[in-house]
Amino acid sequence: MLKDVNSEDLRGAIELACRAMAGALNADDGEMPFFSATAWPDPHLSFSRHHGESHVPGRHLNALLNAKDLGFSVDEHAVRCEERAAFFSFSGAAPLPMSRYEISDPGPHFFLDHNCREGMFALYALSRFEGNEKADRLAQEMIAYINEHFLPDFSWDGDLESRGVRTMLSPFIAGMARMIGPLVKYCVSSGREPALTLARALADRALAHYPEDGSFDPVRIGTSHAHSITCVLSSLAQLADETGDAGMLSRVKAFYDDGLHELHNELGWCYEDTGRRTGRGEVNNSGDILETALILGKHFGAAYYEDAERYIRAHILPSQLRDVSFIPDTEEAGAPNGRHHVAQRLRGAFGFPAPYGHYPKRESESDGRRNIQFNLDIVGGACASLCEACRACVSYEEGVHRVQLLFDRETEHIRVRTAYDAGELSVTVKDPGPLYIRLPSWVDRTTLRCSAGSRAENDWLIVESPVPGEEILIRYALPEREILMPFGGGTLRARLRGDRVLAMENEGMPFTFFPEL
Repeated sequence: MLKDVNSEDLRGAIELACRAMAGALNADDGEMPFFSATAWPDPHLSFSRHHGESHVPGRHLNALLNAKDLGFSVDEHAVRCEERAAFFSFSGAAPLPMSRYEISDPGPHFFLDHNCREGMFALYALSRFEGNEKADRLAQEMIAYINEHFLPDFSWDGDLESRGVRTMLSPFIAGMARMIGPLVKYCVSSGREPALTLARALADRALAHYPEDGSFDPVRIGTSHAHSITCVLSSLAQLADETGDAGMLSRVKAFYDDGLHELHNELGWCYEDTGRRTGRGEVNNSGDILETALILGKHFGAAYYEDAERYIRAHILPSQLRDVSFIPDTEEAGAPNGRHHVAQRLRGAFGFPAPYGHYPKRESESDGRRNIQFNLDIVGGACASLCEACRACVSYEEGVHRVQLLFDRETEHIRVRTAYDAGELSVTVKDPGPLYIRLPSWVDRTTLRCSAGSRAENDWLIVESPVPGEEILIRYALPEREILMPFGGGTLRARLRGDRVLAMENEGMPFTFFPEL
């Protein structure tokens, strides 16, 4: 078992991820971001013609500027390098995110519509968090171009090829549907109505891939790329939440409650590829499932917040690369930058784990892969999702305080501290108003103790009149339980205490997160 796994809480995970993103720049390539990252057995970072400057900056800027907005310290030089890379990707023949096909190419001329989501994320983040006028202008130009050259019949009209752009197009869910989420975020932050109009048009088409009965139909969904399936689902949830579309929200809930179980387990692990069903997961996917659960919790109750916290504690946090002692030393005189200090640059990364560890057995046996990857776009995707979870930990609306996720969090309205393994939670409100604290379903109410007058009602512990500035201490027992999870055609057994994994079957593989069960 690796050391230091699960030793960091939510805030620590975000801080580590921000450092990993700052280490993703290639000094041999004008500090453009790397994409691929192999940690073992041959540690190196590398360029991608498909997902370079058109993809990584959007993930990283969305995460870094989100984290900065939450009060985290981020590397400003890294932010500026990612900004420069993002604008470079929009400097091609059309206002779309493009990449160099080879690292030696002078400019971007390769377009993959899969990356429109990430391009819009870069422009949204710069526009929202920094008031960047160039990003705002490019976002408007991108939306207008898509309306003219893609939207009429949901296919590209050949204009890009006529301009000499090399193109690679994806199925709808793996392509343009992915853009819905950042379009919604951009519209909310900027007030630009065309962004919402485009998001609605894409969503209307995307809904046909998510049946009303919530089932998972691999033919209907049209792609085996699980991250596209989960990010479109979270995008539809965002659009429904912002527009009050109850029908769309019900469709999202139906798929989350039913079809999504074909992709993920109850700890939040999710297949990378729904077609191959190997042991290889992807933390991006878990992050989008987490974001969907947060929105469903807002509308349908505490059970979805419980899912969200379990995903974080049982899979996302343990899967973050913290112990880098297994990564060989790569400091070599004259070596390219992608081979410099890889272990320390990747500390804090997220990648393609099994539920039990970094090295999935079925992946290594099924297709010849013998490495451990932490691709750098995934660091941004997972970090941004953890930022959304950080925001959702507490709320204060219409004079009511709510503690929805049991992590440390402090805002202008409330302070929450947790000693999770001891079963203790400290809450101090700063404004008057009733306090609602989510009670996980596994809490034995007979063990519950609260230092203030309170009552347990449904899924909440309610303190009607907390005194501002006075600490409230809640104690409860964390029971242990075992679960059996479907996994790659078989099962895995895990033992949990509360929502934290104590031990798990690991198929005899190394580099695991938990003691063997």
